[in-house]
Amino acid sequence: MDEEFSLDDPTQLLESASDFAHHPGSLNDAAVKDFLDRFPLPVIISALQTKSDVPGLENTLVACLERVFKTKYGASLIPQYMTFVQVGLKADSQIVRCLSCKTVSSFLKNFDDKSIYAIKLIIDCDIYPLLLDCLVNGDEQVATAAIDAIKNLAQFPEAMGIIFPSNFNEATHLGNVASRCSSLGRVRVLSLIVKLFSISSSIASVIYNSNLLSLLETEIKNSNDTLVTLSALELLYELTEVQHGAQFLARTTFQLLHSIISNSSMESILRSRALMISGRLLSKENIYMFVDEPSAKSLISAIDVRLGLLDSQDTDERESALEALGGIGSSIQGAVLLLTSFPPAARHIVHAAFDRQGGGKQLAALHALGNILGENRPEDGLILNGDAEESLRRLVYEVASESSKLTPSGLLLSVLQQAAEFRLAGYRVITGLVARLWCLMEICSKLEIINIVTDPTAETTKIAMEARYNCCKAIHKSFMSSKLVSDPALSGIAGKLQEAVQRGPYLVRKHTEATPVVMTAERF
Repeated sequence: MDEEFSLDDPTQLLESASDFAHHPGSLNDAAVKDFLDRFPLPVIISALQTKSDVPGLENTLVACLERVFKTKYGASLIPQYMTFVQVGLKADSQIVRCLSCKTVSSFLKNFDDKSIYAIKLIIDCDIYPLLLDCLVNGDEQVATAAIDAIKNLAQFPEAMGIIFPSNFNEATHLGNVASRCSSLGRVRVLSLIVKLFSISSSIASVIYNSNLLSLLETEIKNSNDTLVTLSALELLYELTEVQHGAQFLARTTFQLLHSIISNSSMESILRSRALMISGRLLSKENIYMFVDEPSAKSLISAIDVRLGLLDSQDTDERESALEALGGIGSSIQGAVLLLTSFPPAARHIVHAAFDRQGGGKQLAALHALGNILGENRPEDGLILNGDAEESLRRLVYEVASESSKLTPSGLLLSVLQQAAEFRLAGYRVITGLVARLWCLMEICSKLEIINIVTDPTAETTKIAMEARYNCCKAIHKSFMSSKLVSDPALSGIAGKLQEAVQRGPYLVRKHTEATPVVMTAERF
């Protein structure tokens, strides 16, 4: 900066900037303008460049400028100082680089119109390549700020050609960038791709057509570095959460997941993550619009086979597999596939759900069974097709006949007699099951179950109270709409359920009248 803006003694600036940076609450444009009238931006920038050896000055001025540029007024000044941003993006100091990335974000977020001018300024100052360098070579905070800046840049249609150049040989092509950097840099580039993918289906389409998702697939297949593979799987898991992701992921992901789950030589943690991704992907109802049934069945079969190999083991991988099947079963189509495959993959869930020695795997299986039964689906999605329902009934009775309980109602009661977390899962299972008449009859045949679900003192936590109450309501609703309502022998159960539903989920003490208390008077 020019010498006229230099400070011999930055003490006053440091004190005022510290007060400004730590001012409680938000700052309005007037407060920012007042501060900059006393200490113009050139003075602050000059001090940042020339007085960084003063203890605390760099951190204080960076915090101060960050607050300045977050305001509308401060952001309006950024175009005049874009050369400072350019220099800051190349600085040795990580906090200055981080500030510069955040300044780009503030500029782009506050630029309401004339987007072509904004993009021209980004191009003229060579900002995008510098952001990529911050992404790949900066520390974690700098990389995060760089991703945010590029995400904001991607909101401008005119920026698509910058972020996604058609020529792979361009230095800024993300595939080219990934090929030149370290494993950490590649993971960061992949993270950027995932964040951009999540913005909109149109950007996701550009990413897919640019073959950038193949970078993720390549890293997942990389068997040389478990940590990198795990990081890539985490990013794939993040992609499955994107609402518009199914149509793109379905085309590339199923075979990859199948190969990981089926590979016994891979690390267990990698298979576990692949299992969870499979469950998340097949839990979406719209995924079946983009993937054929044989592909879905093949992936379910891989999970089924893996569970068979883990049958006698109480491992995290087994729990992951059960949770994955539960995720798949949360969708109607997924539940049908689990129950109608041969042999039905759902058998693992039903068997594990009522194994009292199962610990974590029993808990995972109970929640998975609740999903298959439709506890978390809309009311019109509870009952499945005839073949699936028959398979479900047969599996439950089969497990009951092989146990000491002998009946489904005995199995369910045993779950409700376990610890609180198992009871909570048990309420979910019963809530879904009682939509089936055969199970409703089983429940009504076991008064102990009715007593538990109608007892307002049975649970002590809010979530468990609400689960018990929802279970009670589901039994009551199914009972009142069934032929059992006309059975005189069950009238007592009907009344008990009705009273419990009216009482609500929480324990409410009955109102008692005030009564006088007679006691000996205190004497002094």
